[in-house]
Amino acid sequence: MSTPQPIGAILKVLHPGLCTLVVDHGRPHCRSLGVPVGGAADRGALAVGNALVGNEPDAAALEVALAGPTLVADAVLACVLYGAPFDLSSDRQPLAVGKTFTLQPGETLRIGGTARDVRAYFCVRGGFQTPVVLNSRSSLEPLRAGAELPCLSGTIQSHFILLEAARTAPAVLRALDGAQASWFRAEDFYSATFTVTPASNRMGLRLNGPPLPAPPDEMVSEPVCPGTVQVTREGQCIVLGVDGQTIGGYPKIAHVISTDLDTLGQLRPGERVVFRRTRLAEAERLYREKQARLRDWLKRLRAAEMIADMPREP
Repeated sequence: MSTPQPIGAILKVLHPGLCTLVVDHGRPHCRSLGVPVGGAADRGALAVGNALVGNEPDAAALEVALAGPTLVADAVLACVLYGAPFDLSSDRQPLAVGKTFTLQPGETLRIGGTARDVRAYFCVRGGFQTPVVLNSRSSLEPLRAGAELPCLSGTIQSHFILLEAARTAPAVLRALDGAQASWFRAEDFYSATFTVTPASNRMGLRLNGPPLPAPPDEMVSEPVCPGTVQVTREGQCIVLGVDGQTIGGYPKIAHVISTDLDTLGQLRPGERVVFRRTRLAEAERLYREKQARLRDWLKRLRAAEMIADMPREP
């Protein structure tokens, strides 16, 4: 017998939450056009969420931040929410972050708030089939009430993955020296404790800490990217996020390593942050180790999904 093909479905946004976006891996090859990378702020969480429902790591999902949306579908959907420990509820079934479930037609799904971290990813089997712009489905603005997201119907067996433990406080971001690091005293930066301010968003985290002495030199704008740590004229730091601009005129004291960019995407206002100086060889080793761990998890989850989907004898 042939395998039944999934039919089209629509997930409707009844309430959009604080900042709900369709995200994938963004547009990394469009920076020469002045287009930010965008996409998921925590790519590791997106990849694990997608693996739980049998998707490729970069399939389009919903990124929810601090306060999530209310959703309803017109067909059965194979779903999971993975990332920060958001409140998750429905009138029909008990739900938990990190545990797959089948959303029934007309069933209202409510994603509330989270007591720690910032973001989680709502993934459906097959990913969201929103329009492709510059080789990405990532939305250019938050979803609004009434938005209808095309996807594929499907059911899924219940399985789960335990959420990661809470971070240590303060959060540690490992960093390489930036292009203008010599303009500052390294001990002033690496010995300080900073606080994430409410003025932070996906473009960047504004930090409050002991002011760093403003350098006398002027500079022209230079390329920047996610993870760049800039120092404003007031001596405060800004760490650029996935929606950060492609060039900037503030001196760059450091750059957060790729391994810690997912942590950067989960820092919330009021959290304390310290930077730890790292060398390039260590940064490369840490990146390889993290990617190896992620690949191992994705293999395990794919295997578990295949076993769960195998037909059972009557």
